[in-house]
Amino acid sequence: MLAVTAWYIYQAVTVTRHRFKRIKPLVLAALSGNPFPVFSLEDLRAIRRVHARSVKEVDFIEFLLREGIVQRVSLDSLRYPGFVRYALPTASAFAVALSLRRGSYLSHASAVFLHGLTDQLPQRIYANREQSAKPESESEIMQRALDRAFAQPQREAHYVVSGPGYEVVLLNGKQTGRLEVGVLPGPQGEPLEVTKLERTLIDITVRPLYAGGVYQVLEAYRAAKERVSIGVLLATLKKLDYRYPYHQAIGFYMERAGYDETLLGRVEQLGKELDFYLTHGLRRRTLSARWRLFVPEGL
Repeated sequence: MLAVTAWYIYQAVTVTRHRFKRIKPLVLAALSGNPFPVFSLEDLRAIRRVHARSVKEVDFIEFLLREGIVQRVSLDSLRYPGFVRYALPTASAFAVALSLRRGSYLSHASAVFLHGLTDQLPQRIYANREQSAKPESESEIMQRALDRAFAQPQREAHYVVSGPGYEVVLLNGKQTGRLEVGVLPGPQGEPLEVTKLERTLIDITVRPLYAGGVYQVLEAYRAAKERVSIGVLLATLKKLDYRYPYHQAIGFYMERAGYDETLLGRVEQLGKELDFYLTHGLRRRTLSARWRLFVPEGL
């Protein structure tokens, strides 16, 4: 009886090996032919249905992992649902981050790095998925309300998941219709959707905490000085239609980064009707009279 059972097991293993040997080139072609190197379980199920229908799902996944075709990546959170993805060995952490939610694009510190504005590889990756459109307030901004809003620390996104050696911050940003979002090659040459240069500078001005703070934002403006189009930047800012006068902060960064006076004048033409703040929660601060802007002491 034991001999018969062993024979059946041997036969089943032999058949399975032959099946895997036959489907391996087809599966490799299906995975490598995809422009994006990270897959969900549903993606792998779709590939199995086409190329390995006779193989059980659990055996198919085990085959992919055992052969080193994909790597299982888990991203966990103590407060929110986590994710499991299957990545080709060449996939970067940026690609994994983009795979977590459809319609996402990289922004803030991640975009700063991908645009070559810093050499520091970020340990936190920012992946933004826009909210649905919401009605904008038409009430006029009063100085007292602005002061109250910026007296408190900047609100931070709480949906953070931890991967192998990095974290992904899942943002739910303002609805912009994916304004000024393009594609850049990632560290492994993979196509990554990311905010363009001018949009990136605006985003980190609005949320400096997501770029490492105001000093890092200033360094990004310095690094971008020879590449940025002020016309595109101001046109993008206008389309974003923020209630607060972020152009005053943009002008300040440009001045400190040594931009041409003609360009600074174009920003000044947008007006300075209120005292504004470079960032939230300033305690020790000084006023830039030119930009009517409160900034940290010593900046």
